[in-house]
Amino acid sequence: MTALSFASSADLGEKQQTLEVLADGVYALTAEGDPNIGAIEGEDFVVCFEALATPVAAQDWLAKLREHTDKPVRYLVLSHYHAVRVLGASAFDAETIVAHENTYKLIAERGREDWESEFGRMPRLAKGAESVPGLTWPTATFSDRLTIDLGGDRGDLVLQFLGRGHTEGDIVAWLPKQKILFAGDLVEAQAALYTGDAFHRDWATGTLDAVKALGAETLVGGRGAVSRGREEVDAAIEQTRHFLATMIREVGAVQQRGGTLKEAFEATHAALYEQYGHWPIFEHCLPFDVSRLWDELSGIERPVIWTAERDREVWAQLQG
Repeated sequence: MTALSFASSADLGEKQQTLEVLADGVYALTAEGDPNIGAIEGEDFVVCFEALATPVAAQDWLAKLREHTDKPVRYLVLSHYHAVRVLGASAFDAETIVAHENTYKLIAERGREDWESEFGRMPRLAKGAESVPGLTWPTATFSDRLTIDLGGDRGDLVLQFLGRGHTEGDIVAWLPKQKILFAGDLVEAQAALYTGDAFHRDWATGTLDAVKALGAETLVGGRGAVSRGREEVDAAIEQTRHFLATMIREVGAVQQRGGTLKEAFEATHAALYEQYGHWPIFEHCLPFDVSRLWDELSGIERPVIWTAERDREVWAQLQG
């Protein structure tokens, strides 16, 4: 087997970015499997969803958004704490940075380590890394739900915590009037799942059930194309669930027969590869995914903190 370059360190080709207008004043930027980002216009303000990895990267997105609206950013919503989603925040000059209360705690606990880890794994996303002024700190947090009145006849934007999943603090942004959902990394559409900080069993059951129950007709996942229509939306949710369920089955089976972490990785890779192996970041994610799931099924409740050093050790053990 040919040795693979560490994580996405060799993925240096630029991705084609596409700005899509999903409804009047509702925007999504997708990029061939790179992190997605969004924006929702209020009557006299904008809500942005996700911040990208650096202010330089975020400024490129904001330049595209400004071709459609010049309203100021009142709220910047962070779906979770991962560095490639939050460290571009300073570019938005937002009045308020909103996240789940657990996201604030996770930034305090492991934000610095995650910054070093993710920039090492995905250097291309860290465009202008020197422009990051420091950790991004939410200025408003909530536990269950926060509703933003968009003004006029635009309806509400509902921010909700639907359960543990990709992390302990994932939130979604839901437009009930337009039936548009920004799901963050709780759902991926034709992109592999990163589950290195996940709660697989919660995510694959109650959390995805709650996502599905919203009844979205348009869904923007964390990566991949926008899903349009209930059939595509449900397919994206169920693909996410199937990826998780397959991992749980394969890793659990190896553990039950007294096998090793390496054997669990190989079994999971074999079970997923035909359907998912061609998707973005599949090879990158899987060692970290299986390592975390092995811990979870061993009774380690909370994810072990990833450091740049631990990343390399797990990669060498499983993908080397």
